[in-house]
Amino acid sequence: MSRLLEILKSAAGTRLVSKGGVREEFKLLPPLTLDELQELEAKIPCPLPAEMRDVFASTRGFECGELGLVDFAGLPGGFGLEEVCPHALSIAGDDCGNFWVVDLTSESRAWGPIYYACHDAPVFVYQTDSLFHFIQEALRGEIAPWKSEIWDVHGKFSDQIWRTNPGVLCYKECANSSDVELREFAKTLDPTYEFVDLRFPKLGDGFSWGRYGRRFVVKRFSKKRIFANQINKSSWQKFKDALK
Repeated sequence: MSRLLEILKSAAGTRLVSKGGVREEFKLLPPLTLDELQELEAKIPCPLPAEMRDVFASTRGFECGELGLVDFAGLPGGFGLEEVCPHALSIAGDDCGNFWVVDLTSESRAWGPIYYACHDAPVFVYQTDSLFHFIQEALRGEIAPWKSEIWDVHGKFSDQIWRTNPGVLCYKECANSSDVELREFAKTLDPTYEFVDLRFPKLGDGFSWGRYGRRFVVKRFSKKRIFANQINKSSWQKFKDALK
């Protein structure tokens, strides 16, 4: 039995008690049917990992207190920002139109990494590279003292990214970088872009994809997790730039 399946089966039936004293049970969802499994395989850009095939034969996910329904095969609707995650699977939500998404590419060999994709504030935040760890944190958030990295990302890290716009690289830095991928990406764009490198993230890293208003332009460097935001300048700023 894989460790993913082991943690799920071990947690099944656990009595969870919220901060408000509400008692709930950790419930496993039914497995995927053969048709549902084939539909999922046709949708994702990579082969279905053997570990996930075993999991889906037993369950497609779980229900867990405040986090609610977690569906490893993807919830209806979902994040929808294809510029950031072309093949995102929204596995959990917060009832406000925001989701935890699995970012799959043709190179993926596991059900990860997982990001929190938020519309208000419009940020994209790294959660974990491991579905196993995500499940651990989901359980931890339902047991006193109710601390979880999931809710840290949902709250303080999302707010911090929106307030401070951390880790941003300017066009010149990337265009002249010794890092081949950063340099190649920058040279497909222009100086109106700023960049965030999430190839090797830690908990809470991310970027604010909607920082520059409703007419935002976000780019991603192919399968790589390097992102670029186009900075929307005022007409006066553009005029001043033209005079330089």
